[in-house]
Amino acid sequence: MAPTLGGVNRPSGLLIDIDGVLTISWEPVPGAAAALAEVRDRGLGVRFLTNTTSRTRAAVAEALVVAGFEVDESEILTAPVATAAYLRRQHPGARCLMINEGDLGDDLERVELVDSGPVDVVLVGGAGPAFSYSLLNDAFRFLRSGASLVAMHRNLVWRTQAGLQLDSGAFVNALETAADVEAVVVGKPSPEFFRAGLDSLGLEASEAAMVGDDLQNDVLAAQAVGLTGVQVRTGKFSDDQLQDGTPDRIIDSFADILTVL
Repeated sequence: MAPTLGGVNRPSGLLIDIDGVLTISWEPVPGAAAALAEVRDRGLGVRFLTNTTSRTRAAVAEALVVAGFEVDESEILTAPVATAAYLRRQHPGARCLMINEGDLGDDLERVELVDSGPVDVVLVGGAGPAFSYSLLNDAFRFLRSGASLVAMHRNLVWRTQAGLQLDSGAFVNALETAADVEAVVVGKPSPEFFRAGLDSLGLEASEAAMVGDDLQNDVLAAQAVGLTGVQVRTGKFSDDQLQDGTPDRIIDSFADILTVL
């Protein structure tokens, strides 16, 4: 077990959300790049866990490097990559109708995407203009006919430079209710997603911390599997969310991560 600091484990590794923590609209949070460099200098392992579905893993890595962060693509775990692995394992050969804003083809290796029936799996990614009534209604009909519902995440909102934006979790909830089905969620807050990050670092949950801006899907979900939960006040966070649960630590931004170490 890692030593404790104020009752909270001093981590040997960090799982780090990207959007809202390191960047906002892919612009760096002030001081975040320098703080990440210091984390690496101290010998801590890092993995980046993101529900981002608008870019492939390679594109996410490139955007972070452009923003000034030292990141390798192999350190990034994305919900789309995890979803592809889940589909290959649990629904081999399935015909999948995907609702998503952006091109994820490179990250959905050996997953068959279709735009008409028959459909075995309705796959929900990240929200955007692609979430039309026609496509959502098609998804509803396929679900009513027996298709499975798989969601890359169920985030309700995310923050951009223009402010909070509606995310796909709202549509996942609507499809579940209307079609009377339950979605399998592969990205955060799925426990398996956090465990994949820990396995990649070779650490136990008690040896690592999760840093996020989403109290429910990042921080409390990580704490539920034994990680130290570190909440940043950037991104989508607001103080009124604290009525839903208590993070192990709260810091103003990732620039202050060294206070946890």
